[in-house]
Amino acid sequence: MEKIFSRTKSLREADTHYCPGCGHGIAHRLVAEVIDELDIREKTIGIAPVGCAVVAYDYWDFDCAESAHGRALAVATAVKRLQPDKVVFTYQGDGDLAAIGTAETIQAANRGENLTVVFINNTVYGMTGGQMAPTTMLGQKTATTPRGRSKETEGCPLKISEILAQLTGVYSVERVSLSSPQEIRKAKNAIRQAFQNQLDKKGFSLVEVLSMCPTYWGLSAVKSLEWIKNVMTKEFPLGKIK
Repeated sequence: MEKIFSRTKSLREADTHYCPGCGHGIAHRLVAEVIDELDIREKTIGIAPVGCAVVAYDYWDFDCAESAHGRALAVATAVKRLQPDKVVFTYQGDGDLAAIGTAETIQAANRGENLTVVFINNTVYGMTGGQMAPTTMLGQKTATTPRGRSKETEGCPLKISEILAQLTGVYSVERVSLSSPQEIRKAKNAIRQAFQNQLDKKGFSLVEVLSMCPTYWGLSAVKSLEWIKNVMTKEFPLGKIK
């Protein structure tokens, strides 16, 4: 029998802890495939902070370090400066990168650190119970906005990618989605380019990935894909931002 599909080497053979329909597993595979295709597995170091992906190192078969909540880019900066020959990337959620770690994110980007960032935006705090995140949509119900996020009381969703794109030190920012096979292919290309930018010493590159959270959206897996396509992308347009 001809073998036409296999697990990429940088992914461990392990059961996942993610909820059914969650996008993290897809994003993990894209990162692993890119690392193997670029042949950088032996010199890659991933930084995973607190959040749903806190145990990403259980799934990736390359060196990883864990940071305190929001501090992934501070840790990544230190690792890259101490070992500039390594390929260093962070894998962060919206609550981590755009709330608790906003200062670290903006300062690392502003300095133009030669790092790669994979930013998972699912509009909620997934690990701690589905509370409102900086990226929660107006009208979206969460554990802390049971009537829906209000512009008057909670403000509008934070578009961190657009904010970072204004900084001189940032080389590349792109927003992609996991809502369909076609969009997943585009996401992989964007992640690959972000790693290539680091190899070429271009500076700070970030890929924002619109991802599914069926559990805290209160939707089925299929409806979650539709929600990304029909609702999320209106607030967070896909494409190259910088």
